Amino acid sequence: MSRLAMEGGPANALDPPKRGTGMTLAVLLLGQFMGLLDSFVVNVAMPAIGTDLKASGASLQMVVGGYVVAYAMLLITGARLGDLFGRRRMFQTGVIVFTLASLGCGFAPDTALLIAFRFIQGGGAAVMVPQIISVIQTLFTGEARTKALSTYGVVLCSGAVVGMVVGGVLVSANLFGSSWRPVFLVNVPIGVLLALAVPRYVPADTPVASRKLDVVGLITATASVFLIVLPLILGHEESWPAWTFVSIVVGVLLAALFVRIERRVADSGGDPLLALDVLRSNGLGSGISTLFCMALTYGGVLFIVTLHLQDGLGYSALRTGLTYIALSGTTGLAAYYWRRIPARLQHLIPPSAMTLCVLGYLGLALAVRGGGAGTLLYVALAFAGVGQGLTMSPVMALSLVDVPLKRAGDASGLLTTTLQLGSVTGVAVFGSVFLSLARHSGPHPSASALAVTLTAGLATTAVVGTFAAASLSRAVVQARRRAAIAAQPAAQPNNA
Repeated sequence: MSRLAMEGGPANALDPPKRGTGMTLAVLLLGQFMGLLDSFVVNVAMPAIGTDLKASGASLQMVVGGYVVAYAMLLITGARLGDLFGRRRMFQTGVIVFTLASLGCGFAPDTALLIAFRFIQGGGAAVMVPQIISVIQTLFTGEARTKALSTYGVVLCSGAVVGMVVGGVLVSANLFGSSWRPVFLVNVPIGVLLALAVPRYVPADTPVASRKLDVVGLITATASVFLIVLPLILGHEESWPAWTFVSIVVGVLLAALFVRIERRVADSGGDPLLALDVLRSNGLGSGISTLFCMALTYGGVLFIVTLHLQDGLGYSALRTGLTYIALSGTTGLAAYYWRRIPARLQHLIPPSAMTLCVLGYLGLALAVRGGGAGTLLYVALAFAGVGQGLTMSPVMALSLVDVPLKRAGDASGLLTTTLQLGSVTGVAVFGSVFLSLARHSGPHPSASALAVTLTAGLATTAVVGTFAAASLSRAVVQARRRAAIAAQPAAQPNNA
């Protein structure tokens, strides 16, 4: 999830709130926090889910990835729905869908239903979350808006830490013998409270149907993602039958068809799901490449390190959640405070950050090799966390340096979709590599599998991201030079 997630469209006319804007902000941010909490809380519950439901590694990948896929594919559509039907209405609809899906997840009797409800959860979040930043930007002005956005940033940065710790506490507490189920059921009272509070504290707005839904593009893109991601998840358990390769090929062909559909919609004056022509902006392509590499490793490291800590080292869910503070805590702090770095040096942040990711992943591989875990584990997690945080927010901001203001929403939509799809692809790819390697016999199969996956997979991907980040850095420097030249006053003629 990202503060640049929304493309919005024209601002809706908002009626004056019935209560103070402080309560309005609290309601909105509680919705954001609920969506963030569920993105991370499930990570530390995976081994408990696997044991209780006898779920395979591929099923656990789908439990984690299903939410992200649905969220990624429907996020921009959710923003459009807010324009078409009203942001308060769609925020409340998203809250209700998310809450009901959480209830379904909490009582799911098997992995098939759990995965299905996770997809619905992701869809509910995709409808709910885009309305939050839109209402904040419309309802608050001046200093109040600055404070509101700063508070929003704090929620974004703290969600991962709290999610990991809360997940660990709930699973370890084993309330009423319910094991992992409270990590989903905890959303239900929050969701009910939100659904009741929205009509009272969030002002009504008038829909502005300025942009239409690109249904054909949405269906094509969703099918393409599923056909590519699904075989990547199931392939290692099925010994890579022919259908997995056929599925990937068809998915790639559909991706190419999606590009053609989006260009045709744009050329005809319509509203494409993703305005791909914005990619012509200098630096945006390299920014997307950097973000994709970072998101690949981010999704992968959360999945495989969790399995190793609990299954390989025997950590409890709570200890696993606390261990992750070294990663998620530093990620959040770096993502929030990066703007304090002098502006003249900010173009150097992305390549430096990706280098920190490389060092972090290599340090993790060294820390776990041999089946142990010491101080180096926490140091490496902190390195990786700082690198991820200094990549995520700066890249999403610096990638827009050459994008026209009127196209910033389209570019932000591309960046956010890249972030989410990269995360689920990382779970699929690196999760499959780790699970395949962990099957091999040896004194420490989980540690060996993790070390190899970190070195040959995540660290290598981060190196590729470093080169993409260097290209983004050059693009930022060039854009700033052009802006400086354009700002210089024209030379005055010499009247002497």
